[in-house]
Amino acid sequence: MKIGGLLMLLLAITGPTAFSAEEQIMTMKIASPAFVDGGEIPRQYTCDGTDQSPALHWEGVPAGTKSLALIVDDPDAPDPAAPKMTWVHWVVYNMPPSVVGLPEGADAASLPPGTRQGLNDWKREGWGGPCPPVGRHRYFFKLYALDTELPGLGLATKNKVLQAMLGHVLAEAQLIGTYQH
Repeated sequence: MKIGGLLMLLLAITGPTAFSAEEQIMTMKIASPAFVDGGEIPRQYTCDGTDQSPALHWEGVPAGTKSLALIVDDPDAPDPAAPKMTWVHWVVYNMPPSVVGLPEGADAASLPPGTRQGLNDWKREGWGGPCPPVGRHRYFFKLYALDTELPGLGLATKNKVLQAMLGHVLAEAQLIGTYQH
């Protein structure tokens, strides 16, 4: 069933006042002014440049959201022709739902109050930019709207954050960038 059909079914069941017109058509989206979805991530955001995070912005966070989480990973590691793992570049969670983006070069000091970062696969907190050993890799920027704040995870791994998110995801959005040395 397509989204339009699903909305029509929901309206038929719940009546036209159950959702505002804005809620009926708005979906969560994530984007970057640095690159288009499916486009190349500029060198400055990689290990070949200054290795800073690109600016990100989003819209359409659903009502009832208590926190946002962002996970950036590369499913093409180490070689897109024969991937063996998903390499984690950034884990951010417990962002307030009022936040509409992150600045370029976001770090612990510039993140919104209450926001936490987890461990990337370099075993450090914060952004670790694209640095593919071979070939053109894809980098998935996944934003999640949650109906809760994630409790006491500390410097959590991606898997620990995903496990804590189970049953709490209201919406998600995705932006893909690519990079090759």
